[in-house]
Amino acid sequence: MEVEGGSRSAGAGEDRTIPIQSGQPMAFFQFTQQNLPACKPVLTPAWVITAFLLMGFIFIPIGLVTLRASHSVIEIVDRYDTECVPEVFKSNKLSYIKNSSIPKNCSLFLKVHKYMKAPIYIYYQLDNYYQNHRRYVKSRSDRQLLHGLKHNDTTSCQPEESNHGLPIVPCGLIAWSFFNDTFKFIRERTELMVNRKNIAWKSDRDHKFGKQVYPFNFQNGTFTGGGSLDPSIPLSDQEDLIVWMRTAALPSFRKLYGRIEEDLDEGDLLVVHVMNNYNTYSFGGKKKLVLSTLSWLGGKNDFLGLAYVFIGCSSIIISIVFMLLHVKNPRAYGETAYLSWNRKSISG
Repeated sequence: MEVEGGSRSAGAGEDRTIPIQSGQPMAFFQFTQQNLPACKPVLTPAWVITAFLLMGFIFIPIGLVTLRASHSVIEIVDRYDTECVPEVFKSNKLSYIKNSSIPKNCSLFLKVHKYMKAPIYIYYQLDNYYQNHRRYVKSRSDRQLLHGLKHNDTTSCQPEESNHGLPIVPCGLIAWSFFNDTFKFIRERTELMVNRKNIAWKSDRDHKFGKQVYPFNFQNGTFTGGGSLDPSIPLSDQEDLIVWMRTAALPSFRKLYGRIEEDLDEGDLLVVHVMNNYNTYSFGGKKKLVLSTLSWLGGKNDFLGLAYVFIGCSSIIISIVFMLLHVKNPRAYGETAYLSWNRKSISG
């Protein structure tokens, strides 16, 4: 039994009804024929112009507020990898960093040009450092970080899976290349205390690094380009390592070193004692020290605000162009002369 119903399709100048099989629900038929109730707005020129104008009027203020928040962040950035090289080694920096008999300490002088309200975040920035390299990212064992020596399969940690025939905890290139420069801040002959607690993600501390896993057979820090770990402290409490092992996606990145819990006044002069241990000279990398405040949006980043302003301005420009075209070449709604099957008769 067939029931007549449904939509009609025009073809070859005749109307045809599409049969519905008995027992077939009407909703299924409407779905297959794309005839379900739906909002079908008619995009008239007025609607299009209004939509683009509204988008511009919304996006531009958001972008300006975002830019204002970014500009309210106070930053001090100083590159120190070249400053900390003795004059006699300027032409051969690699021999300087690899010679353990040469002292690696140096002093930087940072002037505060604008009042900085605590907490003041300390970052180290590395440039031309590809932590996103495939072999580098894969050289780790997440199960070992959580279970320690109980997990024996460390083949993913190659080429740093063992040292002197014994397994390494934590193993892998990421941990082995652990950043080991240190910073001490002096203001008016008084050392500023640096809080290095809670600098890593809480989820990493609680779920990715074991509370009963301790460093074992790890390097003692004499390797240039890698730091040492305290074997008496579990990995979950070694937050500087946890921060380092969250690899960056871009070749220029910053990682949190600590926080200064005191305000810095305009005109303050900070003396920073640096231990320049980390080897970035062999691959042409750069090292920078960054002091920064935060806003409600986070750190200093103009990209989001500029993107909002750009999209808002583009929307307004497009709406103006559409408006001019509509004024110059208006046409009545529902003009059948513009249908595809009538164009030939019009042109003829």
